[in-house]
Amino acid sequence: MTGTVRLREALAAAGIGWGEVADHHALAGGTFNAVTRVTLTAGTRLVVKIPPDPQTPLLSYEQGILGTEALFYQLAGGLSEVTVPEVLAVDAAGPGGTGTGGYLVMTECPGGPWPNLDPLPAGAERDELRAELGRQVARLHTITGTEFGYPSGALGPLRDTWRAAFGGIVDAVLADAGRFAVTLPRPAAEIRELFEVHAGLLDEVTTPVLTHFDLWDGNILVASGSGGRRVSALIDAERAFWGDPLADFVSLGLFHDIEQDAAFLRGYRDAGGKIAFDAAERERIALYRAYLHLIMWIEAVPRQNDDKRLAWLRGFAFEPLAKTLDRWAASRA
Repeated sequence: MTGTVRLREALAAAGIGWGEVADHHALAGGTFNAVTRVTLTAGTRLVVKIPPDPQTPLLSYEQGILGTEALFYQLAGGLSEVTVPEVLAVDAAGPGGTGTGGYLVMTECPGGPWPNLDPLPAGAERDELRAELGRQVARLHTITGTEFGYPSGALGPLRDTWRAAFGGIVDAVLADAGRFAVTLPRPAAEIRELFEVHAGLLDEVTTPVLTHFDLWDGNILVASGSGGRRVSALIDAERAFWGDPLADFVSLGLFHDIEQDAAFLRGYRDAGGKIAFDAAERERIALYRAYLHLIMWIEAVPRQNDDKRLAWLRGFAFEPLAKTLDRWAASRA
């Protein structure tokens, strides 16, 4: 089925006829779904996501992630202090989430990704934007559920404890590494054992919190207005899960030390967010960072990343993961 046909079907599900479309074009930057901006004759702009074809190899957690993203927006959209796209239509296309009928149609939020801003925020403006982001993230962390894990059910039923859910999450990504013959810093069984050594720390997490897990600067939109620039939306929530809100601090500090981001932390705490960065919390964050590094390194194989990207990933994900595993192994000896 051609991309245009799938786009027409997605828009029809949102009650939009093809005659209402003034323009449509693909957006760059997506690494999983095909993303299209649609401009209607009335001037409204939408974003449509369509998953890859069913034969496309996926990591286990990626099954049904369009539904996960829609759920995140629907829940977060109920918070007046947080801006996310409005979901107009969604079809996760069954358990795999990759059938030819899959789509997510949503409104386009104003602004552009933080890294693309010109000039980049600095000084007092950056501090205010980071504080605003902190307040929004704290509000997101008030959304709670009843069980832990990926809401799509891609990894099986949700779990009663975060320790059990996260263990299953790690098991799944290590199984993906085996399925795609990915070279890891240590044997998969040993990596799982090293995660398990610290699993007791996860018992501190007793309430499932809606966690975005991909809040790096590229998924934070900033728009200009009469009062200056502001955080205009939090987007791309495909990796969301019910879990430990501390996991969001991994991507929030993807390219800098989040513990030194005083403005963000001030906003987060002022809005009721709780974080102390004590030894136990730092180790939990290390667990989630190691998991993210596993995802980044393993997904490069099915996505057929080029040599330049692989070289970057080796320095950014593989080597830091290896150092974390070495530290854990040394502490166990």
